[in-house]
Amino acid sequence: MGDTLEFNEIYQEVKGSWNDGRLRFSKQNVVYKSSKTGKVDSIQASELNLAQWRRVCLGHGIKLSTSTGHVYKYDGFRDTDFEKISDFFKTNYKLEVTEKDMCVKGWNWGTAKFSGPLLAFDINDNTAFEIPLSNVSQCATGKNEVTLEFHQNDDTEVSLMEVRFYVPPSQADERQDPVEAFAQNVLSKADVIQATGDAVCIFKELQCLTPRGRYDIRIYPTFLHLHGKTFDYKIPYTTVLRLFLLPHKDQRQMFFVISLDPPIKQGQTRYHFLILLFSKEEDLSLTLNMSEEDVERRFEGKLSKNMSGSLYEMVSRVMKALVNRKITVPGNFQGHSGAQCITCSYKASSGLLYPLERGFIYVHKPPVHLRFEEISCVNFARGTTTTRSFDFEIETKQGNQYTFSSIEREEYGKLFDFVNAKKLNIKNRGFKEGMKGKIDEYSDSDDDQHDAYLERMKAEGKIREEGNDSDDSDSGSDESFNPGEEDDDIAEEYDSKASASNSSDEGDESEDESAKKKKVKKVKVVKEKKERKPRKEKKQKDTGGPKRPMSAYMLWLNSSRERIKSENPGISITEISKKAGEMWRQIGKDEKEEWEAKAGEAKRQYDKAKKEYNESGGGSSSVSKKESKKSGGKKEEKKRKSAGGEKERDRGVGNESFKSKEFIETSESSSDSDHKSKSKRKKQESDEEEEEAASTPASSEEESD
Repeated sequence: MGDTLEFNEIYQEVKGSWNDGRLRFSKQNVVYKSSKTGKVDSIQASELNLAQWRRVCLGHGIKLSTSTGHVYKYDGFRDTDFEKISDFFKTNYKLEVTEKDMCVKGWNWGTAKFSGPLLAFDINDNTAFEIPLSNVSQCATGKNEVTLEFHQNDDTEVSLMEVRFYVPPSQADERQDPVEAFAQNVLSKADVIQATGDAVCIFKELQCLTPRGRYDIRIYPTFLHLHGKTFDYKIPYTTVLRLFLLPHKDQRQMFFVISLDPPIKQGQTRYHFLILLFSKEEDLSLTLNMSEEDVERRFEGKLSKNMSGSLYEMVSRVMKALVNRKITVPGNFQGHSGAQCITCSYKASSGLLYPLERGFIYVHKPPVHLRFEEISCVNFARGTTTTRSFDFEIETKQGNQYTFSSIEREEYGKLFDFVNAKKLNIKNRGFKEGMKGKIDEYSDSDDDQHDAYLERMKAEGKIREEGNDSDDSDSGSDESFNPGEEDDDIAEEYDSKASASNSSDEGDESEDESAKKKKVKKVKVVKEKKERKPRKEKKQKDTGGPKRPMSAYMLWLNSSRERIKSENPGISITEISKKAGEMWRQIGKDEKEEWEAKAGEAKRQYDKAKKEYNESGGGSSSVSKKESKKSGGKKEEKKRKSAGGEKERDRGVGNESFKSKEFIETSESSSDSDHKSKSKRKKQESDEEEEEAASTPASSEEESD
């Protein structure tokens, strides 16, 4: 047999709800860790004095008692686990595991026994049920009757509100009322908070973020009392799970966070975290309301009667001593700005995300604490609103997802290195490169990265392209751009395709009718858009003039491009621009002045050539001729397409037995327009030949054709 026994999915009853976790038996101790809260119960092997194996609702369970009076119950074992556990206890703990039967008769009278923190109701020496007295919130007495009220658990669908016991009068001892004796036994172990006696210390007017307001915090030996102007909260130290001390990003304030389970309640609101905000500059001198001997005996040197220092240090020190839990602080994580946190947004509020050594905590609205062991995977996602940020998504094993958005891109590398070092499962593992240098693979598209210098290079490249002859055709199309005419072309092409499909299947009348309707609708839209003709009157580009001069940077880039390519084989166009930009910034002042002088000389030559060109009147005739050619060609092409579409429609409806008056008129007009467009097209072709040849007129044969 090994040195340890481990069991998964073992349940512990907490105020009416079953919380699963892991149980481990070792030679030194018994450890149970809750999956829900992460709270650890450790029982020293030397303290165990009783172990009982019982048949319970969730299979089989074990009940452990210690010499200090604590009782622990764990359920969810199988029947076959008894032998392993029994042998392990005999070998390592020298303790016999006894089997105990539960009473299932359903009787409602028996014997009430108080054993430590439990009230057991036995019938014929067999336990029918047990009540943890720590679950009791109130105990009321009446004539021969005791009523127990219980703390409510929000996680349970059905909660036990109260139990009433009938206590018969006793003739044996008349000096003590049996009802009062029963109630005193209950109250001695019940979780009933009564502010009796003086507080150990009081902190005045502390700023509290959740619940919001300013509260006086009174420290009692067993509970914490928040006294505000509107509400009061009493928090037992047994409900405190963790303590956090977190520095604010501005380095001038501190957060002190108290994690609670169960949470404090106000109406339907639950506060799982108590968050206090302190200024680092605020100091305090504190005197405990106890004698020095009591302080030494109670806190064993953790506190002294008189203390002084920063306010947040005093509060955290007192809480640590009374709650007896460690204070969690941020580890070695350091963000881009040097802070130990990351600014982000969760849901509708902005806050701070702190990567800790064993989890993440977000403050402050709403506070969220996620332990690494309950995290299934994390994901780095593209920001939804801007490319300057990204989202950090955390998915838990329970299926819950937490998205922290609007995180600055500069934080990506630090956060990824932290997550990778903690060996968390990253969903988009393939995009693990950092933001600096390796940002290209961070997102699915290169469009996500935004480089101001690269944008400027693109703008200069666009200016350069406008001056090249190779782009004359593109600039010509830009000159003749007219939104109305463009829409006409689209409509005609669409309708011609529709009619072409009809010609392949002449019997399809429904498609022909739909094509007609679309044609009519498009014509109406065109008439409306023809009112936007003034947009034609934009300044036309004179492509026959001298080229615009290049800037000093573009001159240098043209001379250095091949050298950059040879030094960086396989480099892309955008990377060439980036590399060139870096090299240009590193060039010395003297060399830059040399290229600026060349650019200045090119500018002077351009101005001189431009002046001579304008004086000679060049460019005006060629531009007007080019416009006339393109506008004429455009109109002629539209007419040709229109005529073709009308002819196809005539063919498609040739088999119809009935033609309406409107259809006959349309077909006649289309045939007339067909003849007219043919003659106009031929005449236009002859005119173009005349202008290009600039010689003898066309022959009579050509005109007859």
